[in-house]
Amino acid sequence: MTLYPLKFTPIFKEKIWGGDKLKTILNKDIPSNLTGESWEISGIEGDESQVANGPLIGLSLSALIAEYKEKLVGHKIYKQFGNEFPLLIKFIDANDNLSVQVHPDDTIAAERHQSFGKTEMWYVCEADVNAQLVAGFKEKSSKDEMLENLEQGTVEDLLNFEPVKSDEAFFIPSGSVHAIGKGILLAEIQQTSDLTYRIYDYNRTDSDGHLRDLHIAEAIDVMNYSGTDNCRILQEDKRDSQLVDCEYFTTNSLKVLGQTERDYIEVDSFVVYLCTEGRVSLEYNTGECMTIEKGESVLLPAIFNKVKINSQTNSKLLEVYIK
Repeated sequence: MTLYPLKFTPIFKEKIWGGDKLKTILNKDIPSNLTGESWEISGIEGDESQVANGPLIGLSLSALIAEYKEKLVGHKIYKQFGNEFPLLIKFIDANDNLSVQVHPDDTIAAERHQSFGKTEMWYVCEADVNAQLVAGFKEKSSKDEMLENLEQGTVEDLLNFEPVKSDEAFFIPSGSVHAIGKGILLAEIQQTSDLTYRIYDYNRTDSDGHLRDLHIAEAIDVMNYSGTDNCRILQEDKRDSQLVDCEYFTTNSLKVLGQTERDYIEVDSFVVYLCTEGRVSLEYNTGECMTIEKGESVLLPAIFNKVKINSQTNSKLLEVYIK
């Protein structure tokens, strides 16, 4: 069967900090007003995406890769990852502050959990007035200082709080202490990993009145204590802007009005589009078209070298692939 651009059924995650913006802003059919995450494309075991469009509807992501191999993901990626999809793509609605956390790198994650580490990036879709997030420390810190502040309940005194607004982006490498703040709706692109070491959770309790588990012992040795690395990504004010270019993924911001053509002849990778504003038409093969609306994501198989993107209104896409 011939491959085509693939949409997947979102996997919703209810969280104590979740809200309703995935519905009110991104038009998703969420299960409740405590929906914190929409996993758009996932190969995580137990939370694997299934095709939502076309003849391949219902097939899992790993089954697709097993069937189409490099035609779907690219030669180098298939050789490195096999049937495992290397990225996890999400939308996140923080109706309350997320816990302060850190993720291990590939080496530690492999040793402790037989998993990939987690380097990630955030693109802010919407942000309330005075919204902020945590990215690193205010100043250079240390393991002893962190432990002392954890014991005294003064961790927030060490953290670097960044004000945020719509259309801003942040790069969060493994080892960087971070937290999404209240009132932020964002897209998250990350390595395929669900590993999180929770450091501090504002003394919140779950629905049964219990404090959530913390992972201090695991986290204390993986933190980067060098101070803030200025995780904010400086964007150029132009039609196409590169946000992140790292070993795990490349992410570009595309502003679309009228028609633009994307050439992937030199890119040996699948491409993911996330529509964060407006509505676009994706033209592929010999004139076949697909519509991508705000809040939707599409995986373009690696066999497609060129596509045309059309929009009658000001639209925005995130374009993600692996070099």
